[in-house]
Amino acid sequence: MTIHLHATEVARQFAIDGEVVSVTPYGSGHINDTYCAVFRQGNGSVRFIVQRINTGIFHDPSALMENISRVTSHLAFKLRAEPDRDRRVLALIPTRDGRAWHEDAEGGWWRAYRLIEGARSYDAVESTEQAYQAARAFGRFQQLLSDLPAPRLQDTIPDFHNTPKRFAAFDQALAADVAGRASNAQAEIEFALAHKGIASVLLDAQLPERVTHNDTKFNNVLLDDETGEGICVIDLDTVMPGLALYDVGDMVRTTTCPAAEDEQDLSKVAMQFPMFEALVRGYLSTAGGFLTEAEKRHLVDAGKVITFEQGIRFLGDYLAGDTYYKVHREGQNLDRCRTQFKLIESMEAQEDAMNRLVIELARR
Repeated sequence: MTIHLHATEVARQFAIDGEVVSVTPYGSGHINDTYCAVFRQGNGSVRFIVQRINTGIFHDPSALMENISRVTSHLAFKLRAEPDRDRRVLALIPTRDGRAWHEDAEGGWWRAYRLIEGARSYDAVESTEQAYQAARAFGRFQQLLSDLPAPRLQDTIPDFHNTPKRFAAFDQALAADVAGRASNAQAEIEFALAHKGIASVLLDAQLPERVTHNDTKFNNVLLDDETGEGICVIDLDTVMPGLALYDVGDMVRTTTCPAAEDEQDLSKVAMQFPMFEALVRGYLSTAGGFLTEAEKRHLVDAGKVITFEQGIRFLGDYLAGDTYYKVHREGQNLDRCRTQFKLIESMEAQEDAMNRLVIELARR
């Protein structure tokens, strides 16, 4: 049975009224297999998302789904008084036997969400207003989850943003040099070694643990089609305990630079200050009330730390022979590393202005 036909059979396992009309691939994600399932209901139709979890990356899907169930339930409770609350949080659809997920005969794990209509995600930011809205949505996401009751969420990917451990893994890849590529990356290796101190900045700051999204790319926020408001944070697989600034850092890394992640013309790689300003304004407008002074002081550091972390991950994978990240051409991981390191240089050149902006906005 093809995966498409299988997805159709799986869709029928969820507690959704009506007949399945169609099931088609949906979205641009590269991790999970995602489908849009259309069900006929009365004289119309309703769309749902049906998704197979990539258990090659998420080794404990039970813990992952428990986290998502708790987080979405808490968000729905906190948003219960809002008139359009159904569009502001993902809603898991239970299976016909009342479970939050379906496990098929091959051991595949599936879930279903109601599709949020009248909103969409964008693979690339188009304006500072969009950046503001996305950051505002991520900040509110953290704020609403700041009082999530115990117990602590489970770590679906342990040490996901533990940058010192990521540096240690890079160091091991460099020492082994199993692909014989170190000679091709001397400048990048020297940059990484010279900037090793960045790796521990956030952990050394003794910042409080929060509930964080941990994958705050711009396309993980849905923007309303009419108003442009960031209405719903999606892709909750990596929601787990972490530092609030991990999310800030990944926003800065992925939203402020107009160049592609594997851009070979490094003259195109730069941190755009207006985008940074929009992100900080949006984020502090919702998260500023619960952040500590120490968290606010390290907002600028966050962008450098997460960008450095991603750079050494790309570099380590290049040295190891491209065993983790998919590549479509020779040297793609090295190019990805170079864009991250060039972005750090751009941040360093603008660091004083970035810190002045954060101080000004944090006082409001």
